[in-house]
Amino acid sequence: MSVSRRTWLAGALGLAAAVTAAIAPPQPSVRAQGGDLVVFAAASLKNALDAINSQWQKEAGKSAKISYAASSALAKQIEQGAPAQMFISADIPWMDYLEKKDLIKKDTRSNLLGNRIVLIAPKDRASPVDIKPGFDLAKLLGAGRLAVANVQAVPAGRYAKAALEKLGAWASVSEKLAQAENVRAALLLVSRAEAPYGIVYQTDAAADVNVKIVGVFPDNTHPPIIYPIALTATAANPDAAAFLAYVRSPKAKPLFEAQGFIVLNSGRS
Repeated sequence: MSVSRRTWLAGALGLAAAVTAAIAPPQPSVRAQGGDLVVFAAASLKNALDAINSQWQKEAGKSAKISYAASSALAKQIEQGAPAQMFISADIPWMDYLEKKDLIKKDTRSNLLGNRIVLIAPKDRASPVDIKPGFDLAKLLGAGRLAVANVQAVPAGRYAKAALEKLGAWASVSEKLAQAENVRAALLLVSRAEAPYGIVYQTDAAADVNVKIVGVFPDNTHPPIIYPIALTATAANPDAAAFLAYVRSPKAKPLFEAQGFIVLNSGRS
């Protein structure tokens, strides 16, 4: 590995670690405060869910303590006994993972939201990209790297990999990735011009004025992007069911839509 590449990777990894530390959930001993209503939610939900929590507090006089990180990390923490009472995942597989281990209340599970993945670039150097089979992403990247969430575990990264494979671009860029711990860390790499392009959710791009969407990945290039929600098996706080109902209610819908989410019917997933 060249010195310049080592330097770039060290800086990128340091930035990603800093972002992760800022939004990742603290250890259970720190989070748990008596009967607190603790919610674990995918990092991409931060803006919308913070707004919903604030509105719920104004209306009900109560609030949730929400920890944001990659769905994979949150699911693993719940498995290890973290005191979360509600989980909102950015994909179905990680909710399935907990359901198979009887770690959620199955009758409370539903599909909450939909989303899209997009190609972003720093706003001052953004030009439209025609995302179609055979598009030359490697050429666009040049000597730079593609910012993505971890493609093996994090939902946003797995969606990105699936789309690039479907479009025939994966082989040429698989060695040019700047993988981050979660989608918001990947977003920040592009926002700070540490990476020339990145793949994030449409909602993440909308939350950062320093990036611009240059292309949208067709829905048929990746599995449907669905956010399921459920109470955990150990949820005992009486406010947990109330907050779950509020998040799924018409009052929360415009706050999700304001961030670009697609609000789904609340049927069983």
